[in-house]
Amino acid sequence: MDTITGLILFGHGARDPRWREPFDRLAAAVAERYSGPVSLAFLEMMSPDLQAACLRAVERGAGRIVVVPLFLGTGGHVRRDLPALLESASDVVGVPVTAAGAVGEDSQVLAALAGYCLRCVN
Repeated sequence: MDTITGLILFGHGARDPRWREPFDRLAAAVAERYSGPVSLAFLEMMSPDLQAACLRAVERGAGRIVVVPLFLGTGGHVRRDLPALLESASDVVGVPVTAAGAVGEDSQVLAALAGYCLRCVN
């Protein structure tokens, strides 16, 4: 039997609730294409936090979890904060919790952003 992988899209969080709207749309678009559990989690100011999202993924059958940092670069939050959060979440939920690279480090993401920037001047 294959292990179900939960997918958590991890953002920074903000005080303004409208800030999360594109993240909700992204999570919905991913969930339409992926059969495993998909959810959002936030570093601060918004919920759920990473641990709560991991618990929910395990409740939905995940035997492992991949966290995708929705950050353009690999700064302090991704380098320092995220590894500790991953370790803590894995200890609590009892399944492996790992992270992909920051989305902004991916060449296809950068190409899509460049395309958007160029469309802005046309």
